[in-house]
Amino acid sequence: MTNVATHDHSGIAATLSALGLQQVNPGISTGVNHENGKGDPIVSISPVDGSEIGQVNAASREQYEQVVELAETAFRKWRTVPAPVRGEVVRQMGEALRVNKAELGKLVSYEMGKSYQEGLGEVQEMIDICDFAVGLSRQLYGLTMHSERPQHRMYEQYHPLGVVGVITAFNFPVAVWAWNAMLAFICGDAVIWKPSEKTPLCAVACQHIIVDVLKRNKVPEGISCMVNGGAAVGEWLSHDTRIPLISATGSIRMGKKVGEAVGARLGRSLLELGGNNAIIITPEADLKSCLPAIVFGAVGTCGQRCTSTRRLIIHESIFDDVKEKLRRAYGQLRIGNPLDEKNHVGPLIDADAVKHYLSALESVESQGGSFVVKGNRLEGDGMHSGCYVSPSIAVVRNEMEIVQHETFAPLLYLISYRDLNEAIALQNGVPQGLSSAIMTTNMREMERFLSAEGSDCGIANVNIGTSGAEIGGAFGGEKETGGGRESGSDAWKVYMRRQTNTINCSTELPLAQGIRFNLD
Repeated sequence: MTNVATHDHSGIAATLSALGLQQVNPGISTGVNHENGKGDPIVSISPVDGSEIGQVNAASREQYEQVVELAETAFRKWRTVPAPVRGEVVRQMGEALRVNKAELGKLVSYEMGKSYQEGLGEVQEMIDICDFAVGLSRQLYGLTMHSERPQHRMYEQYHPLGVVGVITAFNFPVAVWAWNAMLAFICGDAVIWKPSEKTPLCAVACQHIIVDVLKRNKVPEGISCMVNGGAAVGEWLSHDTRIPLISATGSIRMGKKVGEAVGARLGRSLLELGGNNAIIITPEADLKSCLPAIVFGAVGTCGQRCTSTRRLIIHESIFDDVKEKLRRAYGQLRIGNPLDEKNHVGPLIDADAVKHYLSALESVESQGGSFVVKGNRLEGDGMHSGCYVSPSIAVVRNEMEIVQHETFAPLLYLISYRDLNEAIALQNGVPQGLSSAIMTTNMREMERFLSAEGSDCGIANVNIGTSGAEIGGAFGGEKETGGGRESGSDAWKVYMRRQTNTINCSTELPLAQGIRFNLD
């Protein structure tokens, strides 16, 4: 039986005060300056206890236009600042985040519902990407190529791109902005951030945290902008030809709309969308070490990570053993206030998420699945927000319609396989392609999984779970996950425009490919 726990979270008022948040907060920021939106109020309700935390007012179209114009002007100044100097500004932003880590982590936990430890981890991701970006600011390398023409030099270089639109989701309300913004800043771009309507206060807090850094370094007003609002703001950004790149994180449905709008104007889109992530468990897996990764991947953030583990593909010889181990592990889960560090699982984001979860459970049964552990909405002391649920485990077939779609909740599917070829086919047999993993001590199985014949996902792990990622690697996936890459490796290149240069140092004018074109 799942345990239910409660916790007094009276310290949240001090957290809000420390982050400069009030009952009504400006919905628009251009860096140092903040402005109240002229649109409808956006009320932030905590899924932890159902309390109203505060609100912002959405931007009007006129205010949006003013922000874009200011960002364009700021970009023209910022692009002339040397990249290492821009990196120093980002370094100071990282230091400001370090100072505010505990308070911002608590706000993330309270406004979004993830555990306090996960909230701290999310802020640490922000700090890590700042550190990464600082070093990167001295390494925006282009290649030098040999020309086929005598006394010619050919090389490539990267220039700042322009104003970047960043649309983020509720489940990582601050880290995904930082992944994009810190790289964009060192690349010489301005950023306009459209946060999720479900977590607007986290965005306001981030803007407050970096204000002193912007002032101290005389950063042009408009480099770091925030525009709160509903879907209309996302549509304005996506259709705006003044914004060459839109980075959007969210559902596949949302991503298709953004991609279509940006593609119609031949802009760039960086899409990080849904996942339907699987772990293959072979007979040679170390079950003791992999069990915590499986359970955390399935129930961490109450199953609301794009990298959450959705499917376990288990060899038939160990299927019953793994199923029983998971049943026992789920019986040990503590569900309750995420600010209480004794709890493993917090709430879903809102009542709609609960409704979708319960509907998915009905679909599992109607389509022929059977439950090992069947979850439900929880009630009782400390659960009055109506957003708490218990996680589920179901035995299913991979081809079931409900399995082919991502359920953004703690619903884990168990699927049996006979040989590795079948396991990989099952792993790849969904429309999404974000994260994947295999649990095995067999080197041949590892290498097969990582080969061109193996996982078709953007992330493929061995002996760790699907959930979470280090900032040093490029993050993103294939197929309906969108194909975009954020964070580490060479993901920075999408925030810059690439230019090939050829310099003729000779007194002749030879054409490429030996073409002759003579004039008298």
